[in-house]
Amino acid sequence: MLTLTTHTLEKMELLLKTAGYKVRYEKGNFKTGACLLQNSKIIVINRFSNLESKVLALAELLRELEIDHAVLDDKQIAFLQQLKQTKLEL
Repeated sequence: MLTLTTHTLEKMELLLKTAGYKVRYEKGNFKTGACLLQNSKIIVINRFSNLESKVLALAELLRELEIDHAVLDDKQIAFLQQLKQTKLEL
């Protein structure tokens, strides 16, 4: 089960940063709370989204991205595998 806390959000941000992605919080009217800019490693999150939306949006992106496990440490790999096995429900 994925906990919807600030700590979980920070863990996901660190995992993405380690994998070479840049996470930015900007104004936006996109509905999912986050978007991956095409052909780049920049993820934009709607800064006005609530914590739950931010965590779920990043979790959804992490489930879809192909991240090289060689750049991650053991805890990050375990966390990523846990995310990929978790079914997200809104």
